[in-house]
Amino acid sequence: MGMGMGMGTGEGFFVRRDAGRFAATEYTRGPWDAGSQHAGPPAALLGRAVEERPGARADMRIARITYEILRPVPIGELEVTTGVLRSGRSTEVIEAAIAPVGGAPVMLARALRIRVAEESVPAVVSGPQLPTPGEVEVTPFFPVPWETGYHSAMETRFTEGAFVERGPGTCWMRMKVPLIAGEETRPLDRVLIAADSGNGISAVMDFGAYVFINSDLTVHLHRHPVGEWACVQARTSVDPAGIGLADAQLHDEKGPIGRSAQSLYVAPR
Repeated sequence: MGMGMGMGTGEGFFVRRDAGRFAATEYTRGPWDAGSQHAGPPAALLGRAVEERPGARADMRIARITYEILRPVPIGELEVTTGVLRSGRSTEVIEAAIAPVGGAPVMLARALRIRVAEESVPAVVSGPQLPTPGEVEVTPFFPVPWETGYHSAMETRFTEGAFVERGPGTCWMRMKVPLIAGEETRPLDRVLIAADSGNGISAVMDFGAYVFINSDLTVHLHRHPVGEWACVQARTSVDPAGIGLADAQLHDEKGPIGRSAQSLYVAPR
């Protein structure tokens, strides 16, 4: 698969085999290892599984989802499972896992869903209004050793910083292919596939000299996202002991929608 990707060709980050089984495509490939996925696509797939699980209540939505990245997610056949940890009148906690077929889980998710009632409380919004994606140019990804991957399946437009610049960054991101081939992509998919990029958007160290790897991701959403674009406004802090935090405010074109955070392991290469 090359860059000539069309929405109507059946291409996507994943191909659904059956209800809980998926095949990852080359578009999930991360920038570090040719056989491993960027964490964004499986994070979005797990979020979709939480929302689509049998018996899911339509009057609830995800307010917080935390991912544990146990090991790199391989590009291949994957199984997704879900379970209920707590079910109450106003809140529920759902867990989901992704594993190679027949193997142990490689990524876990735990989601808090909260019951919603339209216009039951006054809206309180804080945060800056950012330049829209239409006001900024497409920003290239940092050099990646292969042609096809997450970097070629996502459109990126920075309003502050760049992948190749150190320091805080603000980047609008849009999927060029569906999350699941032949299925409609939802706004939540678009946010969860982008949120794991905060670390790269706000890198404070040279990629060539240091590793800074996240083994978790937490996304809080106070408003359900709308539209095709998600914006990650991120900054990274690092302690000399080798622990870092990439903290980001998340936006859609209407304004702030929540936050994401990633714990980082930082060390010289």
